[in-house]
Amino acid sequence: MKINIVNRSRHPLPAYATPLSAGMDLRASLEAPVTLPPLGRCLIPTGLHIALPAGYEAQVRPRSGLALKKGIGLLNSPGTIDADYRGEIGVIMVNLSTEEFIINDGDRIAQLVVARHETVEWQPAEVLDSTERGEGGFGHTGKE
Repeated sequence: MKINIVNRSRHPLPAYATPLSAGMDLRASLEAPVTLPPLGRCLIPTGLHIALPAGYEAQVRPRSGLALKKGIGLLNSPGTIDADYRGEIGVIMVNLSTEEFIINDGDRIAQLVVARHETVEWQPAEVLDSTERGEGGFGHTGKE
């Protein structure tokens, strides 16, 4: 699939690290380093703008290494980029550690996964069909 992309950063386009990777790394596009304090959050620009085809979304997801090693996550995760959005891709980062985290220009800060999605048409109903689970919610199956 070919997707039009405008790259206003100084960095290469996102690419798959291995042939079977689902996500491509997104890099910070910064004029100066950003210090993220403990429990702080900020929007980090990437310099990228994309034009997805109808029926697709791009999901911005955390990088597992940053989460495990540094306590850095993403808010609104996965973030959804709709097919009609043409603005810059931004990454909402959060520092869940007890130490400051410095984000530098070019740092790999998130992953981007392009996925197909369906558009639904709601069908109003008075009742729904029965299932074994029924209305059981979180933890309804107990411990085992």
